Amino acid sequence: MTTPKSSFHITPSSSSQFPLRTPFKFPSKPSKIFCARNSNPPSPPTPINLISILRVIPDWADAIQESRLKQKRPLYKYEDWVEHRSSLRHVKHLLSSLSSRVILSLVPPVLAFTAVAVVVSSYNTAVYWDLLPEFFPTLRASSLPYQLTAPALALLLVFRTEASYSRFEEGRKAWTKVISGTNDFARQVIVSVGTDSVLKMALLQYILAFPIALKCHLIHGSDIGGDLKNLLEDDDLDLVLSSNHRPRCIIQFISQSLQLLNLESSTRTTLESKVTCFHEGIGVCEQITSIPIPLSYTRLTSRFLVLWHLTLPIILWDDCHWIVVPATFISAASLFCIEEVGVLIEEPFPMLALDELCKLVYDNVQEALMSEKKIREILGAKMKDAASRRQSSNGYPVSGAGQSTWPNN
Repeated sequence: MTTPKSSFHITPSSSSQFPLRTPFKFPSKPSKIFCARNSNPPSPPTPINLISILRVIPDWADAIQESRLKQKRPLYKYEDWVEHRSSLRHVKHLLSSLSSRVILSLVPPVLAFTAVAVVVSSYNTAVYWDLLPEFFPTLRASSLPYQLTAPALALLLVFRTEASYSRFEEGRKAWTKVISGTNDFARQVIVSVGTDSVLKMALLQYILAFPIALKCHLIHGSDIGGDLKNLLEDDDLDLVLSSNHRPRCIIQFISQSLQLLNLESSTRTTLESKVTCFHEGIGVCEQITSIPIPLSYTRLTSRFLVLWHLTLPIILWDDCHWIVVPATFISAASLFCIEEVGVLIEEPFPMLALDELCKLVYDNVQEALMSEKKIREILGAKMKDAASRRQSSNGYPVSGAGQSTWPNN
């Protein structure tokens, strides 16, 4: 166990605090240390062929989607809510369609099915104008099968999206418990641990490091070395980075620190019970990350959508003719967009403002440490003043001493 580094200033008094001159912040520059311990070696350049040419647009759309997922999400404030419920939000959302990662990720399938509609329309037009031999039939079919299967497709998309949102909600609730547990754990340490100020500050460092380590454990490519370098000692950080499971390594630091503190058995038991919240958070988050929605359900939805739009131009030809091209485009853009949203929120943690939540916890603990001594002095002065007012000059209680009234009464 080492003493905290200079980023945490320990004064001789009982009120240790994080100094304002070295505030905790997430580094803006990427570090060389990432959550993934073993980075994959660069793959050799792919030779140019037909498959690589056809994959240009899908690879471009996937790259944009993955880069957008790595952007930090903000916590909503009052101004954000005002803009969120503004009556002009529909116009703003429409104008920003081309910058939406959901819509950009739909470019490959929508273009593919629109191209199929163009091919079917061109073929039927060529048959109608006798540009092809007579044995070439017109591609048409009855719309009755679509009328019968449309409700099934709608229910399938609704259930798929609902299942994904339930995972998103479960992940949000798990992180709410982690954040509230971290705040409560730090508050208990600040109040219960009056001595061993150096070890107390080290324990608070480990408590604050846990949600950051859990965030980096869940989101691939997170810079755990940069996030923790201003919070943990170098030897502590090296041990955490060398661990196979960083959040559980920090829990071990917390448990060992509690054993070294000079605490009463009841206080130690209370503090150790707070670690259970961290273990539960790890378990829930890892289950969400490791176990997706049953793949058969996802594949069924995808296959249903693909077959639906491959045959849609044939079904609509008799009624729409060349209008099947915009009709297929609109149908593919709408239905695949619903399915794409379900796929995105199926992995909830990149969608949550985890960086802001971790920073909020740090700010709360820092404020609690800074106000700890002042609050004790104020409460001590009140107790002395109340004791002095209860006794008169001859030693008898004063009538109504110590009573308070509601403000403005």
